[in-house]
Amino acid sequence: MMKKIILFGLFLLTVSFDQLDDTVQKEAAFDTGEFFKFRIHYGVVTAGYATLEVKEAVRNNKKVYHAVGNGYTTGMTKFFFNVEDNYQSFFDKATGKPYQYVRKIDEGGYTKNQEGFFNQDKNSILVKDYKNKTEKTFATPENVQDIVSTFYYLRNHPNVDKLKVGESILVDMFFDDETFKFKLKYIGNEDIETKFGTVKTMMFRPLVQSGRVFKEEESLTVWITDDDNKVPVRIKASLAVGSLKADLESFKGLKHPFYIKVKK
Repeated sequence: MMKKIILFGLFLLTVSFDQLDDTVQKEAAFDTGEFFKFRIHYGVVTAGYATLEVKEAVRNNKKVYHAVGNGYTTGMTKFFFNVEDNYQSFFDKATGKPYQYVRKIDEGGYTKNQEGFFNQDKNSILVKDYKNKTEKTFATPENVQDIVSTFYYLRNHPNVDKLKVGESILVDMFFDDETFKFKLKYIGNEDIETKFGTVKTMMFRPLVQSGRVFKEEESLTVWITDDDNKVPVRIKASLAVGSLKADLESFKGLKHPFYIKVKK
């Protein structure tokens, strides 16, 4: 159970979605230099941390965004179950479409070392598995994203602030050698207390499979800043036993102001 809780926290930080479409993009919600750090805790116990950072690289002779995500356990959790995960994505600055992803993970001895190379024109991806020394090409739908690029690409959609309560969004994402549709429902707005102060947020519920780990399909809630940054500040999961939370611990390099509500 603890393994699933930790891995869920590290994974979910990268899949807080807004809206997918091919319309004209608004001003970018982020830029090179943006950095987030999240604290993942189970009850009062800090299980680990996760970071996301936007750098710059060159692919196909053009400058692209290079997003790097790292997740790791800490304290007694690290002693019982050590996690060191590294996720990377190289994606186009204008379209948000990914060129390449990197996945290097060590989760209690379970390891993966992969790179994926997208061909968006031919709707395919070449996955190189360095651990097993294999290469395989998979067909993909148009505008497919990887797990990291999805987070950044969808923050930029111009209609995210126009969503109505109860509307759901489907996103095509390639992960673990397959493309799946991730369904997310917008449930309204809420002011929440954070270590930075009171923050106005938009609330989303990803639909998950109920049963052994989660109490029901809508056991997850994601709070995203209701501003031009669209930063995930909190994630909470009601589990079969207890609950998991991930809170924004620190940040820097935001492109837009981070608003704190002033108490009257």
